[in-house]
Amino acid sequence: MNLIEVKDLCKSFETFKLQKVSFSLEQGFIMGFIGRNGAGKSTTLKTMLNLMNSDGGSVKLCGLSMPADEIEIKNQVGYVFGGVDFYPEAKISRITDVTKSFYRDWNEELYKNLCERFEINPDKKFKHLSAGMKVKYSVAVAMSHNPKLLILDEPTSGLDPAARDDLVLLFQEFIEDGEHSILFSTHITSDLEKCADYITYIKQGKILASTDKDSFQKSYISVAGKKEQLSSDSQLEQKVIGLHTHQLGFEGIMKAEDTSLAHSLGLEIGQPTLEDIMIHIERR
Repeated sequence: MNLIEVKDLCKSFETFKLQKVSFSLEQGFIMGFIGRNGAGKSTTLKTMLNLMNSDGGSVKLCGLSMPADEIEIKNQVGYVFGGVDFYPEAKISRITDVTKSFYRDWNEELYKNLCERFEINPDKKFKHLSAGMKVKYSVAVAMSHNPKLLILDEPTSGLDPAARDDLVLLFQEFIEDGEHSILFSTHITSDLEKCADYITYIKQGKILASTDKDSFQKSYISVAGKKEQLSSDSQLEQKVIGLHTHQLGFEGIMKAEDTSLAHSLGLEIGQPTLEDIMIHIERR
């Protein structure tokens, strides 16, 4: 069963358009949603959850249609967006008491376990939490009403490497029964290297790719060579994505289908990381 089905989702602003965004995600998997700032990640996620009105397209979450089934969807979906400050003067315990009243299946035991795991003190005022602790608290709340699906916008932002690793492990535990899924946007591609099964890449409001992570990475090769190699074939400069020339030569990435060309020209060839691919695509 698909827990996410987004088809031809559109949203227009004066200076930006979300253009027929489509992707899906099955139960039991983690999808990383990547692209540079302003590419449309947050707009997509907020429009999916009807926090922004769409201008077209359809969204189904957990087999239910948005916005027709919005109340039931929000009982089955946990979500976290950056920049949410709740009530800064209120204690964590008070914020939680108010929040859990909105959910049918609040799991108090799970919430307490997550607070202990994240070292969240319920007697602290929200304003006294660090940026990282605010993220941890938001994730704990999102997970504590037994959602089938988590939708998270930059969930590891502001966390130190050890805390990010704890969160990634928690995500893997969440989906290991094969019935839950996670969609999360991030700029920290090393987190996706550890846990993502699928990658959806958005650029300037359009989906460039939505496929399994291994296929996405293997669809590119990294290349490097000398300047004379670059000038020896008229096609090469057009084939290299995110071409960067320097004193010693050049580097970039190419589509895997052009591997034979790269070999024939004697280029150095490697397997790019997700970060490499993102850097070179955005440099284009």
